[in-house]
Amino acid sequence: MSCCELVELVTEYVEGTIDAERLARFEEHLAECPPCVHYIEQFRQTIEALGRLPSESVSPEAERELAAAFRDWHAAEAG
Repeated sequence: MSCCELVELVTEYVEGTIDAERLARFEEHLAECPPCVHYIEQFRQTIEALGRLPSESVSPEAERELAAAFRDWHAAEAG
């Protein structure tokens, strides 16, 4: 598994929804790639920090813009 592939699967990994085959490859990569281990740690810290923000602190407009940006980014990556 490459670093790019790992980044694409990080949400599934953190949420525990990654399938067994990918999980094994993911963890093999982490065992050999300290930068990706650091990335996962940063990802978890971000989730922890943002998880403490009240939902009303993000305006509906900002939420829509973020969702659209993610959809556009994901479509560009897949395309």
